[in-house]
Amino acid sequence: MLTRFLFDLTVRPKPHDIGVIRKLRFLFDLTVRPKPHDIGVIKMVTENALDALRALQDIISEKISLESKVQEIPKLLGTQEELLNRLKKTFIEKNQEFEKIKAEETELKRLLMEAESMREKSEKNMDNISTQREYEALDKEIKDASDKEQQYRKVLAQKERQLNELEEQIKQNTQLIESQEKELGQRRLGIEADISEKRKHIEELLKEEGKLTENLDSEVVFKFERIIRNKMGVGIVAIKGNVCMGCHMILPTQFANMVRLGQEFVFCPYCSRILFYEESAAGEDFFDVEQTGSLSDFDDIDDGEEEEEDEEEDEEEDDKIHIDYED
Repeated sequence: MLTRFLFDLTVRPKPHDIGVIRKLRFLFDLTVRPKPHDIGVIKMVTENALDALRALQDIISEKISLESKVQEIPKLLGTQEELLNRLKKTFIEKNQEFEKIKAEETELKRLLMEAESMREKSEKNMDNISTQREYEALDKEIKDASDKEQQYRKVLAQKERQLNELEEQIKQNTQLIESQEKELGQRRLGIEADISEKRKHIEELLKEEGKLTENLDSEVVFKFERIIRNKMGVGIVAIKGNVCMGCHMILPTQFANMVRLGQEFVFCPYCSRILFYEESAAGEDFFDVEQTGSLSDFDDIDDGEEEEEDEEEDEEEDDKIHIDYED
C-alpha cells in the first residue's frame, strides 16, 4: 500500500495531494537547496581560496604569455636569416657564373690571337705568290681569319660586359651580406637579452605561484592551469542564477547549490572552468526547478501526459461500471 501511495503521489498526483507534495519539496529544499542561513557553518572553500585562485589565474596567464613570447621571439630572426641565406646563395651563384664567363673570355682571347696570327701570316705570304691560284687561296685564308677575328671580338665584348655587370652585382651582394650579418648579430644580442629578462620574470612568477598554491590541492592547481591554457586565460568564473558566466550554459539547480555550499571546488561540466557563486542581478538566489532547463522538465511533461492518460482511463472505467449497475 505504501508503495502504491508513493507511486500515485509522484506519478499520478490528485488535487488533494498537492499539500503533501509541497511538504516533500520543502524537505528537498532544506537538504539539497539550502538558503543562505543554512550554509555558513559548512562552507569549506573560503573566499581566501577563491581569491588565491583569482591571483593564481593572473600569474598563470602572464606566465603563459611570457612562455609564448620566449618561443616566438627567435622566430622573428627567421625572416632575416632566410634573407641572409638567399643573399649568400645568390653570391655563390654569381661567383660561379663569373668564373665560368671568365674562362670563356680566356678561351676567346686565345682563339682571337690564333686568328690574328693566321691572318698576319697569310698577308706576309702574299709577297711570295707566283700564280693566280696561290693568290686566291691566300686571299680566302685572310678573309676567313678576318671574319673569325670580328666574330671573336664581338663575343669577347659581350663577355666583358657580362663580367663587368656580374662584378658589380657581386660587390653589391657582398655589401648586403656584411650589412645583414652585422644587423643580425646585433638583433641576436638584443633578443638573447630580451629572452633572458623574460625567463627571469617567469622564475619570479613561479615563486609567487608556489606561495599561492601551498595550501591548494596539487590536482586542482594542475587542472586549473590546463583550463587557463585552453580557455583564453580564464579559469574561474561566477555562476549567476544557475548560469555559468564562462560558457553561458544553464546548470541544474542541484549543481548550483553545490557551488554555493562551497564544500569543494566545482568544475563546470560544459566549459570545465572552476565555479564560484555570485548573486544574480535580480537578487534571486536560485531558479525554480521548472526554470533550469534540466531533465526535470522532461519528467514533468511526461508526468502530465501520464496523468491525462490515467484520468481518461479512469473515466472510461467509471462509464463501464455505471453501465453495469444499470444492467
